[in-house]
Amino acid sequence: MKEKAFQEYYSEYFSHCYGCGVLNEHGLRIKSYWDGEESVCAFQPRPHHTSFPGFVYGGLIASLIDCHSTATAAAAAYRSEDRAMDSDPPLRYVTASLKVDYLHPTPMGSPLELRSSIREIKGRKIVVDTRLSVDGKECVRGELVAVRIPDTMNAG
Repeated sequence: MKEKAFQEYYSEYFSHCYGCGVLNEHGLRIKSYWDGEESVCAFQPRPHHTSFPGFVYGGLIASLIDCHSTATAAAAAYRSEDRAMDSDPPLRYVTASLKVDYLHPTPMGSPLELRSSIREIKGRKIVVDTRLSVDGKECVRGELVAVRIPDTMNAG
């Protein structure tokens, strides 16, 4: 049986996000998984994700880093508490800050690979570092500060 993506553990309430919501038929529907101590996500840009011919739109890249990193933060929180991702109460995170460094133009055609690592877990805050590569070449780096939503916002 194939491992479930982090996003597949989200309740219906949390499954509408444009970037990662499995219930958003117009969204990106990214899927993130553990690969050892890093999380990984592969995304194949479509022709309409272009900035100009041959290159991926930077806003899409920022969205991918955002959603993959917040999902990684949630998965890391479960790991740090030695809990299953389908246990209650749900641990969900939102973006407090996102920094994106575009190192090289990101070419269209091949899948984008995102790899994230946890830099810090401190209270309700998790800092995630993400690298985006195409065919082994690092094109973008992101740093995301995620904060856990209060239990009062957990309708799922």
